[in-house]
Amino acid sequence: MTAAVAERARPIRSARIGGLSLLRLGAFGVRTRPMRSGLSALGIAIGIAAMVAVSGISESSRAGVLAELDQLGTNLLTVQPGQTFGGQAAELPVEATAMIGRNEFVRQVTATGSVDAKVYRNDHIPAYQTSGIAVVAAQPDLLSTLGAHVARGAFLNQATSQYPAVVLGWTAAQRLGIDRVGEQVWLDDQWFSVIGILAPVALTPEIDSSALIGWAVAKRLLNFDGHPSVEYIRADPNSVTTLQGLLASIANPADPEQVQVSRPSDALAARAVANNAFTSLLLGLGAVALLVGAVGVANVMIISVLERRSEVGLRRALGATRLNIGVQFLSEAVLLSAIGGVAGIGMGAVATAAYALSQEWLIVIPPLAVLLGFSGAIVIGAISGVYPALRAARLAPTEALRST
Repeated sequence: MTAAVAERARPIRSARIGGLSLLRLGAFGVRTRPMRSGLSALGIAIGIAAMVAVSGISESSRAGVLAELDQLGTNLLTVQPGQTFGGQAAELPVEATAMIGRNEFVRQVTATGSVDAKVYRNDHIPAYQTSGIAVVAAQPDLLSTLGAHVARGAFLNQATSQYPAVVLGWTAAQRLGIDRVGEQVWLDDQWFSVIGILAPVALTPEIDSSALIGWAVAKRLLNFDGHPSVEYIRADPNSVTTLQGLLASIANPADPEQVQVSRPSDALAARAVANNAFTSLLLGLGAVALLVGAVGVANVMIISVLERRSEVGLRRALGATRLNIGVQFLSEAVLLSAIGGVAGIGMGAVATAAYALSQEWLIVIPPLAVLLGFSGAIVIGAISGVYPALRAARLAPTEALRST
């Protein structure tokens, strides 16, 4: 047998393609159809971006709540009158503030009292247009007890509490259309001068929608009876729970069952829990968007297999194995999803940062969300590319070449 005949008799060896070459082939398939590839990756990106943004905004919100609690303190307690056994509104004793202040666990105590009066922008407003603003008698130490501050002007003091002066809560000022001090409002058929506007008070939002006047002037001009409607207490941080159990008996020894004691910081904590529940819902919607993106990638890859039958047949004829073909199409699907995952993480991070800055929160992007987002995109790409890859690998060379 001659050398030429021996050479022709040798079997054709399958072409071996390395991992780097397969990756390049996958990238080539993505580059040759940029519009279709971009739209497919966008589906994945939207799902990943939604999940990263929801997680980031939730964590930023939680960080904002914790920072707010650290600033305002968790040792604020409130005491309010409840109801009598007959179902009527109860009253706190006039001496309640003094009695509470004598307890060893109390650092500060102040009170507000509901005043039967209405406030209007001027004397031409119809009586029924009250704008939901409550008129409240307040003591000068209210701000220090609540940890609040004025946005404009000044708060009530011992002097201004004697005269027709009013401090508006943030919401009350907006409803009345007042943004500066020195203006006057029509309060119980007489003019009161606005001397201050409060910044929003997170722990006691009822103050935001109130018009605050001095305790003395409320008694002299508006028939205020002196009974407090809310007692605000700053407790020793180490004795908050103990004091909370004692306050009803201290504030109203005769009828402690007619007293309601609460801790405003619990409302902020409940808000964080509610945010978690809402976050779970949004994460579910993000997962649905991610599933839609995965279906889009699978659809694109199946169409790609059908369009590239001739390419598959030619490569098989040149010695590529079924495994080579399958891995090529699988790598395309994974690469598409990886591109979408990276883009989605970037979009989610930008959305989180923009929203957190608008709310003046700390920007928190959970590393776990980034890791899970990228790895999830890879896994979804692999899953969505399995069937198209198997379909491409099963194509016989003769059948694939017949379609050219």
